[in-house]
Amino acid sequence: MGLITLTNTVINMATIHLKRISRAGKAVRGTISGTNNVLPTLENAEYIIPCGKYELKMTWSPRFRKIMPLVDGVKERAGIRIHTGTIPEHSKGCILMTPNGVNVITELLTKYAKKDEKVYLRISDAD
Repeated sequence: MGLITLTNTVINMATIHLKRISRAGKAVRGTISGTNNVLPTLENAEYIIPCGKYELKMTWSPRFRKIMPLVDGVKERAGIRIHTGTIPEHSKGCILMTPNGVNVITELLTKYAKKDEKVYLRISDAD
């Protein structure tokens, strides 16, 4: 009879939370928390990401021609990014933030990637 050895696997990860707090016309405003800051967000109501949990990754964007945050696993959609923008029309499904907000998310993802750890974004509507 053989000996089977089981090892404990610890999956290191972080979760940040986008909470939608208001809707007015095409604008859906929210905040991302869990980054030592509360960061404002803006989404286009016509192309909103369904509530749920998504992995965030730093990947190459052919459209923007640079490495930037990707919201991975959005059903039936691809190329959903976190990028700068000030009006809903700047997005067709992406999460818009201030330049500082994008930098905070980018730094967080880079930090966790260096440790081979995952970062997730949980999206929810206001209570």
